[in-house]
Amino acid sequence: MSALSNKPKIVLITGAAKRLGREIALLLAASGYGLALHYRHSAAEAAQTLADCQQAAAAAGHKHGLFAALPADLADENQARALVPQAVAALGQLDAVVNSASIFEEDEAHNFSHAALMAHMATNTAAPVLLAQALHQHVQARADAQAGGACVVNLLDQKLWNLNPDFFSYTLSKAALEAANTMLAMALAPLLRVVGVAPGLTLTAPMLGEEQFKRLHTLSPLGESSRAADIASAVKFALENRALTGTSLLIDGGQHLMRFERDFSKM
Repeated sequence: MSALSNKPKIVLITGAAKRLGREIALLLAASGYGLALHYRHSAAEAAQTLADCQQAAAAAGHKHGLFAALPADLADENQARALVPQAVAALGQLDAVVNSASIFEEDEAHNFSHAALMAHMATNTAAPVLLAQALHQHVQARADAQAGGACVVNLLDQKLWNLNPDFFSYTLSKAALEAANTMLAMALAPLLRVVGVAPGLTLTAPMLGEEQFKRLHTLSPLGESSRAADIASAVKFALENRALTGTSLLIDGGQHLMRFERDFSKM
């Protein structure tokens, strides 16, 4: 048996300092995973998430201590390419990548620009592809590589199945990432699985007041959209189900079945 096989699975989570990335990290830490926690500017929040992950792991009886916080600007190709090797150097191996980091800036068809699209594509689309490529290269070089044993999970958005014209560049970048899911799943098999997880309206944001968020959160066939714990558990399921690849899980309370003419922040 390889020495690597005695270690817990190690997952790189991008955008792990805050919001959904943090929630995913806490669940995986409590489930025994080792974690490389990526952040861009949120060093203090990343340090707190790392400490909270260590505490969650210890409370669940996991004593491996395989946690690291790694800074990178994913819009910079060199930094994106370096992130997987840095995670391997820090923790000894890597088994999965969860692409949670994303930029979400407002534009529309009337003020669309090349610069706005490229900014979204760099972080939301190109970086996840580069990280999948790097993970595949790492797994190929390992003596214990097994079919379907490594995984990339890409955070998408239910609005891809329920399009509206708002946040034009963001939506294009996520649509490209959803297409990349299928292409990467084909290209990187059998060693690597690629799965999308598409949340509905899950967390409030500065553009949504608390009461507005509560009202919009109920707009789904099930009476409420996704919660952070729902997204985290879906990511964990995707990481662990070795028959799952080239598809996306819509975790949104059925919001994609309803027709919304505008983005939630515009309603």
